[in-house]
Amino acid sequence: MKLAVMQPYFFPYLGYFQLIRSVDKFIFYDDVNFIKNGWINRNQIVINNTKKYFTVQLKGASPNKLINEIEFTDNRHKLKSSIQLAYKKAPFYNDVWPIIEDCLMFKTEHIGILAIYSVKKVIEYLDIDIKLEISSENYSDTKGMDKAERLRAICKRNNASTYINPIGGQELYNKEDFKKEKIDLFFLNTKFTTYKQFNNEFISGLSILDIVMFNSKEDIYKMLDNYELI
Repeated sequence: MKLAVMQPYFFPYLGYFQLIRSVDKFIFYDDVNFIKNGWINRNQIVINNTKKYFTVQLKGASPNKLINEIEFTDNRHKLKSSIQLAYKKAPFYNDVWPIIEDCLMFKTEHIGILAIYSVKKVIEYLDIDIKLEISSENYSDTKGMDKAERLRAICKRNNASTYINPIGGQELYNKEDFKKEKIDLFFLNTKFTTYKQFNNEFISGLSILDIVMFNSKEDIYKMLDNYELI
């Protein structure tokens, strides 16, 4: 089995979905500490040919709290207006907008739950076949372990022979340490594919929202496979 574990992000970028597509099971890591100025509650879209953040406003957010403990103040009506302004003339707006609206109306006060829901809705739209779990529901007994030790414990519980991590994990995890547990560790390096964003100069690394607004599912599948494992 191939496994990946990742914090829940709100409408994350392409690489997040490449990670999901590369494995058999994906675990939302919601019982780890919140990352300030990360991607849990925000991402980027293009408005008037300029990269802009869209952010779910949090209350009481702190790196001393777990992701699943953090609530948000509901500014989703404002986000809805911003996204509509940016993409109402995009070619796949009518196909995608119901998914976005569903997320922006989803009843929850916790950013972890909202972020997970946003990812699940995109997975459904793209017909990605993947088994999903949530760490706080299935692996809470592993809390307190060292970061790498906990991931290896989760892999062993799933009889996973391969663990895939985003490229940033190269600074955190050692392949030999995983190999000792008979687990192959790989790092996923995203390659970005250019596509037409109206008639503007292409801007990469945006939220998946930008990709689904401008591309057919067939073209998105090609993008999802455009990565390398190191």
